[in-house]
Amino acid sequence: MAEELFEACEQALGYSFHNRAWLHKALIHSSSRIATGISNERMEFLGDSVLGMVVAEYLFREYTGFTEGQLTKVKSVVVSRPALARRAQSLGLARYIMVGPGMTADSMPETVLADTFEAVLAAVYIDGGLDAVRQFILHNLEDEIDSVIQDRHEKNYKSLLQQLVQRKQGFTPTYRIVEERGPDHAKQFCVTAVVGDMMTDSAWGPTKRAAEQLAAEKAYKHLLAIYAAKGEEPTDNQ
Repeated sequence: MAEELFEACEQALGYSFHNRAWLHKALIHSSSRIATGISNERMEFLGDSVLGMVVAEYLFREYTGFTEGQLTKVKSVVVSRPALARRAQSLGLARYIMVGPGMTADSMPETVLADTFEAVLAAVYIDGGLDAVRQFILHNLEDEIDSVIQDRHEKNYKSLLQQLVQRKQGFTPTYRIVEERGPDHAKQFCVTAVVGDMMTDSAWGPTKRAAEQLAAEKAYKHLLAIYAAKGEEPTDNQ
């Protein structure tokens, strides 16, 4: 690759390498089988591990109200092949990947995009260290994480709480911020769901919306247990 292509790739990634040899290696897909026999397969292996660790740490620290099972489900979606391929595509990574005959940037398979994205993560990690790759991963996947959180909880809890309360009590639950902490760029919100005269257990989240979803989950499960004990509702099997 010419130096101008490396520069363009760095601009697309938003990261400048100290040693571009790592970027070069990350972009060589095994299908290309260039004369030296080098490919990005080993870097893909490392990148996959680094990605899993960074995402797991982020979810553990930011979503303190989530159980192990909930954290695992969110992580599995965020680090999935479709999610990584979408991000690689949005970065325009396809135009820089070295592949074998029959593949073009316009027809790049999802697996090639995802694998190369993981290899690039390894390159950033080797070149800049853990802080650099953590920043890179969260910058590129934080929206994906937030999207998964919102989709899961809006479908399973916030809307369910509203339906349950409206059916049983005839009004809509509201949400109240009871505490905030942290600097503006990394603020945390503590929210409680208000159901009539009842304020349920509060929940912390990195955004108001995320905290509301977590508070809704607690309120829904609490109310459902009460109604189930009275024989008025089935138990929650979700």
